[in-house]
Amino acid sequence: MDERALKSWVSDKLHDILGFAEGALASYVIALGKKASDAGSLASQLASQGLPDDGTTRSFAAELMSRVPRAGGGPSAYKRDEREAADVAARNRSYAMLDDEEDDHVPAPAAKEKGGSSKDEKRRERRLRKAGGDDSDEDEEAIAARKRARETTGRGRRWEEGEGGDEEDEEAREQRLREEEMERDLKEKEEFEERLRRRDDEKTRKLTERKLTLEEQMELERRGLNKTEEERNAMIPELRNFSRQEYLKKREVQKLEELKGMIEDEEYLFDGVELTEQEVEDQEYRKKIYKLAMEQVRNVDEILDDRYKMPDSYDEGGKQGADKRFEALTTRYRDTQDADDTNPFKEQEEWESHQITMSKAQFGALDKKPAGKQYDYVFEDQIGFIKDEVMGGVGDVSSSSSDDETDDEDGNRVKKVKQRQKSARELAEAKKAEEALSAKEAMAKDRASLPIYPYREDLIQAVEDHQVVVIVGETGSGKTTQIPQYMWEAGFAKGDSKIGCTQPRRVAAMSVSARVANEAGVKLGNEVGYSIRFEDCTSEKTKLKYMTDGMLLREFLGEPDLASYSVMMVDEAHERTLHTDVLFGLVKDIARFRPDIKLLISSATLDAEKFSEYFDFAPIFRIPGRRYPVDIMYTKQPEADYLDAAIVTVLQIHVTQPPGDILLFCTGQEEIETAEEILKQRMRSMGSKVPELAVAPIYASLPSDLQAKIFEPPPEGGRKVVLATNIAETSLTIDGIKYVIDPGFCKQKSYNPRTGMESLMVTPTSQASALQRAGRAGRTSAGKCFRLYTAWSFQNELDPNTVPEIQRTNLGNVVLMLKSLGINDLMHFDFMDAPPAETLLRALEQLYALGALNDRGELTKLGRRMAEFPLDPMLSKTLVASDKYKCSEEVATICCMLSSGNTIFYRPKDKIQLADHAHQAFHIGNVGDHLALLNVYNQWADTNYSTQWCYENFVQVRSMKRARDIRDQLLGLLERVEIDLVSDRNALDSIKKCITAGFFYHTAKLQKNGSYRTVKNPQTVSIHPSSGLAKELPRWVVYFELVFTTKEYMRQVIEIDPKWLMEIAPHYYKEKEIEEGMMKMPKAVGKAAGAD
Repeated sequence: MDERALKSWVSDKLHDILGFAEGALASYVIALGKKASDAGSLASQLASQGLPDDGTTRSFAAELMSRVPRAGGGPSAYKRDEREAADVAARNRSYAMLDDEEDDHVPAPAAKEKGGSSKDEKRRERRLRKAGGDDSDEDEEAIAARKRARETTGRGRRWEEGEGGDEEDEEAREQRLREEEMERDLKEKEEFEERLRRRDDEKTRKLTERKLTLEEQMELERRGLNKTEEERNAMIPELRNFSRQEYLKKREVQKLEELKGMIEDEEYLFDGVELTEQEVEDQEYRKKIYKLAMEQVRNVDEILDDRYKMPDSYDEGGKQGADKRFEALTTRYRDTQDADDTNPFKEQEEWESHQITMSKAQFGALDKKPAGKQYDYVFEDQIGFIKDEVMGGVGDVSSSSSDDETDDEDGNRVKKVKQRQKSARELAEAKKAEEALSAKEAMAKDRASLPIYPYREDLIQAVEDHQVVVIVGETGSGKTTQIPQYMWEAGFAKGDSKIGCTQPRRVAAMSVSARVANEAGVKLGNEVGYSIRFEDCTSEKTKLKYMTDGMLLREFLGEPDLASYSVMMVDEAHERTLHTDVLFGLVKDIARFRPDIKLLISSATLDAEKFSEYFDFAPIFRIPGRRYPVDIMYTKQPEADYLDAAIVTVLQIHVTQPPGDILLFCTGQEEIETAEEILKQRMRSMGSKVPELAVAPIYASLPSDLQAKIFEPPPEGGRKVVLATNIAETSLTIDGIKYVIDPGFCKQKSYNPRTGMESLMVTPTSQASALQRAGRAGRTSAGKCFRLYTAWSFQNELDPNTVPEIQRTNLGNVVLMLKSLGINDLMHFDFMDAPPAETLLRALEQLYALGALNDRGELTKLGRRMAEFPLDPMLSKTLVASDKYKCSEEVATICCMLSSGNTIFYRPKDKIQLADHAHQAFHIGNVGDHLALLNVYNQWADTNYSTQWCYENFVQVRSMKRARDIRDQLLGLLERVEIDLVSDRNALDSIKKCITAGFFYHTAKLQKNGSYRTVKNPQTVSIHPSSGLAKELPRWVVYFELVFTTKEYMRQVIEIDPKWLMEIAPHYYKEKEIEEGMMKMPKAVGKAAGAD
């Protein structure tokens, strides 16, 4: 019985037994039957899964065992379904339409050439009709099917014999060849996936195996036993030279010992004996030789230094001379101080210490109570606020600010001073008590003080009773660190299974896993670990694994059913990132056919009903988080410049409000740096009569060590202001924050599928985001939130929730990943909020044009290779194309530089001309922006990744180091997908063809008016002013991305030959389009202008 018929039979039986049936349930029962050893064990398994334990189930199990195919090792059900569908389609195409019933008796045209075969066929057909009766429709259909099959076979023979056929035969032949090609590609893709699985198994780190000691490792390294046979053979000439040198050293010592012995023997034997003059001279000569040799051995280094040495010649031919010249040129980029320092991270540590010093810059007087009469600061542009509402809390409100208790200004000031002194004493006493506790006791006390602790048993019981639980808790309630530990302590990670927890950001995954490892008393990387891009700190012992949601999506490629996980927690679900929304659909599907897995959906917003409804009305477990009330303050009128208003508000709070740190939300790194500079400047101008103010920035691209500085206590007698992006909304909890300033803006990515243009634009926040920001102020005491917009704007102009990222971004990489997981029907994929159909169709069209999908919408071997790279599909295609053009290392370098963003170059305001001149040097020859980036990386690598070189050429050191990390990862993935690493820096055309192979979608040609127009989806664009080709205006270009600032710009542009488009993408471009673009341009425009 084939798979489809068996599935239909099981569904019918389940419907008779249970009253309902689903396709996933039938597949699950069939899988149980294949694994079961006999009918009895299968019946007991079915009974444990909910079927009635009676004779009906046992008879069903026995019959199922007789029907289920027992041969193991075959292809999966999905692949068998694919092949069956292909066979059915092939058979359907072999059928021909018949004009009437008499056509059944007409012999095939090929029968005329085969003698009496047509008469024999007629006789066989008549005998069949007599045997079965003329009224048998089934026999008629069977005879007609055999007839058509024989005709198809006859046509195949004619093709093989080279005989011509009609137009329909030629079309059928092309279709058959296309089907065979797709089947062959499918088979190669399956073999490639199997090789990937084996390679992953071989690379798995096994901590349970006995490790070699350090002495054993050194011995293996010394003897070369840890190298391959080819490496050992390559070492033989070097070993011979080394052995010869060692032999000469030993021979020198031996000869000196012989000479010494000869001198001593002569002195002993011929003592008192009269010698001839020649013998005396010989004896003296030997003593002199021995003395000089011993002095040379003892002082060989000093002698070599004292001797004159000929200078090196740099004009020698061959590689040796080039190496010497290069060595002399790069000497300037080497650190002369501390040359014996072997620390490989020295440059990074020096840079970070400099950044830490800058971030901890503090201004203001240490003495906050200067002698003399006190005055209030009056701001010319002071902002007026109105208290509109109070966010309720559950903690002690005795520390609430007393601004509204009395109108008496002097009384209010006295009260604030008393409160400040009392809180300082309480903090000192609490600090002293904490120091008396051991580290373990203090950590246990912290865990017990979290809001989630009283609900531990209730939460464990809820997870045991339900497969999916939606957990709602404010940020800081302890859900991220404690819930996975509770599941571990409750025994959900028994055997080989483990507990996973996803985080939307790298910083959160690293810091949370380190905290949990300390609380659990284990080493990070053993029982508790994390997995992020560039770092995998896990082992076979790992039971708690924190990872970014993108890393979990990569794990789906190798383990589509997440069989190694017993509990999966999707944290920060309210952020609705692109990867999180895709994970929702995947884990929901897994939960339906894996009843043993537990899913925990964690959210920090109160709008959890949507999550519950999506996961089949899962129960909601609420954890109280905010402990103290928060006063919400709105401006009296809208502010024209929100950044200036935010800085003024920071200074107002600093000089008028009680102690407490300030949190200011900014839109990005540039805004944070601007605010920091203005704050420091204004603090200097205010003199020394104001308390000290420490400025602490934090944004995603800041190193984790620098990000940790925001957790340091404020200066004595002063306060701290944290300048943060929306990373501080939910992912981070900073104690001591009492005042929050919300300008009401954030940066969001938007995508236009019609133009393929992505833009990162400053947009108003949502009401949910504003509530999250206000909640930051009520963590340790009553606080205030200053919103730099009116209450009417909050109610009428802000959206209730943030638009999910999946509805405003390019879905190319997501579609490729879902296809690689076997999810082909993307239009009906169970998204929580479905993306626009136009965006999805655009992504499918792009993948088909790149060759990642075939005519049936299935993933090809090329597409499966592309899915291994965590890049945009066009960059992935560029990398895969490098295998054909033999320049994989250069293309990997270009891709890593493009993936690093647009932060490679920087232009200081006071050195703009110098920076532009240094950057233009990389564009010598008008090679294009891609090859200029390649030049930047190669020159940096040639100077041994020197920081000094980056300073001299106005290149960002941090961005270059990130590009190096990405390149190392890409080179490893190239080897993983079986692409040889080949380097050829001079093959510029090959490199350009690789870029064209991936980005032929992004082609533009020069117009007569000097602007550019995209070839497909025509629109007018321009080359970005930062490009090296902005003034050259080549006729045909390929660009990396379209961005919208003041107008539509092409960023990262390279010139191409239009003929390459027909060579690389003949399925996408027509000759007419290329020929029209190759028409002669007027001499006043483009490169033709300088031809005469």
